[in-house]
Amino acid sequence: MSERVDITLSVDPDTARRLADPAIRARVESELEAFTRKIGVDLLMEAIAAAKHEARANGLTDEMVEAELAAWKAERREVRVPPAA
Repeated sequence: MSERVDITLSVDPDTARRLADPAIRARVESELEAFTRKIGVDLLMEAIAAAKHEARANGLTDEMVEAELAAWKAERREVRVPPAA
């Protein structure tokens, strides 16, 4: 199991009572994790779509964007930027 971090959420009293049951709490935690992962993917996809839209609006084609990305990736491989500490 990965590292766990406790958080505080405000809920109504009935929900708080239901979450006192360890089995229900575990299920809710699992669903919340899945939901937040999905949101992260959705937000990334929205950002990519917005960037593509802006690029096209500025006259760039998908091929031009792909060529720029390929050049950037090749440059990064040559430079070998160390990861942040």
